[in-house]
Amino acid sequence: MAIIDRSILLLTTTGSMTPDPEIDIDSDSSPSFWRQQEMLLFEQVMSLVGKSLSPEVVLREMLHLLSELLGLNRGRVVLRDEGSETARIHYAYGMTRQEMARGVYQPGDGVTGRVLATGQLTIVQDIDQEPRFLLRTVRREDLPSGPVSFIAMPIKIDRQTVGVMACHRIRSRMRTLSDDLTVLRILSTLAGQLLQLQQSLLAKTKVLEQRNEILTKALQAEATRYGIVGTAPSLLKAISELERVSDATASVLLMGESGTGKELFARALHLASPRRDKPFIKINCAAIPDTLFESELFGHERGAFTGAATARAGWFEQANAGSIFLDEIGEMPLAMQTKLLRTLQEGTITRLGGKKEIAIDVRLVAATNRDLAHEVEVGAFRQDLYYRLNVIPIHLPSLAERREDIPALVLHFLNHINQAHQRNVNLSQDALDLLQQQEWPGNIRELSNLIERAILLAERPILDARDIARFLPDKRKSSGMAQPLPPQHQETAMRPMDSASWGQDVASTAVAVRPYAPVASHSAAQLTAALTQSAGNKSRAAQLLGLTPRQFSYRWEKLGLE
Repeated sequence: MAIIDRSILLLTTTGSMTPDPEIDIDSDSSPSFWRQQEMLLFEQVMSLVGKSLSPEVVLREMLHLLSELLGLNRGRVVLRDEGSETARIHYAYGMTRQEMARGVYQPGDGVTGRVLATGQLTIVQDIDQEPRFLLRTVRREDLPSGPVSFIAMPIKIDRQTVGVMACHRIRSRMRTLSDDLTVLRILSTLAGQLLQLQQSLLAKTKVLEQRNEILTKALQAEATRYGIVGTAPSLLKAISELERVSDATASVLLMGESGTGKELFARALHLASPRRDKPFIKINCAAIPDTLFESELFGHERGAFTGAATARAGWFEQANAGSIFLDEIGEMPLAMQTKLLRTLQEGTITRLGGKKEIAIDVRLVAATNRDLAHEVEVGAFRQDLYYRLNVIPIHLPSLAERREDIPALVLHFLNHINQAHQRNVNLSQDALDLLQQQEWPGNIRELSNLIERAILLAERPILDARDIARFLPDKRKSSGMAQPLPPQHQETAMRPMDSASWGQDVASTAVAVRPYAPVASHSAAQLTAALTQSAGNKSRAAQLLGLTPRQFSYRWEKLGLE
C-alpha cells in the first residue's frame, strides 16, 4: 500500500498501464479517447449540478459515470455519521444493498478507515497483496480474477476529513493512474462542496422552521397586546388588571424590578383609557436635579429665577386632559413630595414664581423599583403621598417569572434590531435554550441589550449557544447583590488624604464598589470617615464610596448624622 503524499506510484515504469497480453487493446484506448471520456464525464456531472444540488442525486450519478466512462468500478462514498466517529457507505454504484450495509468503518479500520483517520489519499496496487485491505464489502470471488487496484480519496470540508470516495481499478487498461487520480481529486473536491452546501442549507432551514414555529405560536396567542410581548400567566394577570382600571381616574402605582417594562405598561394604560388621544408625558424623576424639580413639573413664570427670560408650562400643565408618568418616583425629594400631594388632592398647580393657581385634569401613573412601604417606615417617603399613589398597585413580573416568554421576546428583538441596523442575524434553538436558562437580573432591558450586542458583533448569520455564551455576563459580577466597602478600602477611607493622592484613591475605590447598593450598604463610620477625608464635601465623599450625591445624602439623613 502506498501513500500519495510520498509519491504517486504508477503501475509501470513508463507511466502507463501495461495491458494484459490476453486483452486486445483497440484504438479506443488512445489518449485522445480518454480525454474525450473525461470531458464527457465532467460535462454530465456539471449538468447534474445545474439541475440539482442534492448530494444524493449528484454523487450517485457521479459514481455511475466513473464506472461507465472511465472503468473505475464499484465506486462508493463513505461519510461519517452526524455526531459520531463511525462512517458508513451512503452512496454507491455497482454494489448490492447487502454489500453497502457491510460498509461500516471506524477511524483506522482497514484502508478506508486509515484514510478517514489520516486524511491522505491511499492507493492499493494489488488488493491480494495488501493485508490491510479487508474485503469487507465486496467478496474476492465477485471481483475479476486478475490484479485489482483500490483507490481511496479523502473528502474534506474546511480541511476536516468527513468521508472517502473510493473505487476498484482493473489494472489491465491502457490508461495512466495519474489521470484517474486527477479526475478523482476533482470529483472528491466537488463532493465536499456539495456536502458543505447541504449542511449550510439544512442549518438555515432548521433555524427558519424554529422561527416560524415561534412566530406562529406568538400570533396564535395574540402575544403583542399594546406592544407588550408575552403570554405568561403573571404577565396576562398584570395586563388584565391594567385593562380593568383603564377607565378610572385614580392613580396607578406600577411596582417591579428595573427593566420590567414599566414605561410600556404606563403607555398601555394610557392607550386603553378614554384619554388615549390626549398627551402622554413621561418623566424620569431620577434624572432631574433637586433644584429643577419644581420648575420641570409645575413650570415657572418670567423672572422666577436667573435665566427665566420667558414663562414656561411645566410637565403637569402640558399633560392636561391626558396622562403623566412619573418613573422612579422613589427618587423624588421630600420637599417635592409635599407639593405633588397637594396637586393630586386639589387638582391645581402653581408655577414657580407665580401666584395664580391653574386647574389641571391629569391621570397619574407612577413607577418604582423600591419598596415604598419600607421607605415610608424609614422616613424617606411621605406616608400620605404613598397612600395617595397606592390606590391601584400593579405588580410587573420579572423576566425570571416569565421564562416561557423569552423565545417570543428574542424574536421580537431580532426583528426590530435587524431592521434598525440592516442586518440579518438569527439564533439557533440551542442559543434560545441557553437564554431561557439565564437569571436576567436586568430583566427585559438586559435581554434587549444582549441581543443588540450579539447582532452588531455577529461574525456569521446564525449564532449558536457558543456564540451567545461569550456575550453573557459573569454571574459573579451580575448577581445584582451589592456589598459593603471592602476592608482594604475602609482603611483608605479612614486615613487622611492629600490632594495629590485624591484621584488615585477614588479610582481604586470606585472599581471595587458595585453601582447598585442597598440602603444599609454603608455604616455611619464609613460615611463620616469619607466626609472627613473629603474635607466636608459630600459630592466627593459620595464619589469616594461609589454613591451618587443623592444616595449619600439619603443615607446620611437616615442614620441621623445631621
